[in-house]
Amino acid sequence: MKRLVIVTGGAGYIGSTLVRMLLERGYDVRIVDRLFFGIKSLKEIEDKIEIVKEDIRSVRQEIFEGAYAVMDLAALSNDPAGELDPQKTLDINYLGRVRVALLAKRSGVERYILASSCSVYGLQGGDLTEESPPNPLTTYAEANYLAEQAVLQLSSDKFTVTALRQATVYGFSYRMRFDLAINGMTGALYTYGRINILRDGTQWRPFVHVKDTSKAFIMVMESDRERVDGEVFNVGSNDQNIQIFELAKRVAKAVAQPFEYEWYGDPDRRSYKVRFDKISNVLNYKPDYTIEDGVREVWEALKEGRISWDDPTTRTVNWYRTLLEWKERIDEILWNGNIL
Repeated sequence: MKRLVIVTGGAGYIGSTLVRMLLERGYDVRIVDRLFFGIKSLKEIEDKIEIVKEDIRSVRQEIFEGAYAVMDLAALSNDPAGELDPQKTLDINYLGRVRVALLAKRSGVERYILASSCSVYGLQGGDLTEESPPNPLTTYAEANYLAEQAVLQLSSDKFTVTALRQATVYGFSYRMRFDLAINGMTGALYTYGRINILRDGTQWRPFVHVKDTSKAFIMVMESDRERVDGEVFNVGSNDQNIQIFELAKRVAKAVAQPFEYEWYGDPDRRSYKVRFDKISNVLNYKPDYTIEDGVREVWEALKEGRISWDDPTTRTVNWYRTLLEWKERIDEILWNGNIL
């Protein structure tokens, strides 16, 4: 019998890639997603998965019955989105995910994996490990850390809980995002011939390809529980820590384009270098993709018309603002795909 895996946020940027990788490995997949970004990211595989259009703040317990694992990705997905409505961000990214973990445990689910973020480290010097004290500077980061603390306490002999602090993700996916550093730089370079750089460019960030972070979720689920139960893992690789200005240079070089750039925004308060030795040593995890691989695949997807810089759903904050304006027609628009 195939094992059933539930992916909350399965229509999203990471989720839509993760779901396909789970199918390739022979799992049955059920998605729980509010579908704020529509259903087009799942169109090719719609007949191979089960889609439950529900909000994690109100999803029914019976949805989790019979599942082996829950991969909990549903959340407002970045720092700017989290500041649109801080209380709602805490309701969804913290309380909503704790609720999912509780329902999963009560339903007999054996594995629960939380999608967290290296943003919990905030502004710190040195190389940060899972033992370093968090310093969340935004509501999004704070909600991630609160969710980690709460769900890890639910761990038991029959309920294995793991939190994955992901580096900043990049690369092509089926619900594309251009509000992520590498993707945004690549898209701007392709469209305008220049890269927009958030001041002042000296801030450090760790990066991970969307397929590599998806691989980490699967590795954790398939690992012996003794290795992963109650654990927090940073997800990425030591050699993909890079300062933003240097990153912009690499983006241009990867596609053999002149390095033209413009500054924007206020200086970024967030800066952190992260170590990924734990996941490498414990799970023998190693990324398959480089920053250059991600740049080139996004560039080619733009060139081939598989993604569009002008697609309004590729920028999370702007799309949420649009949804607020359309709230009277949101269900009709997103489910029927009238404009998506």
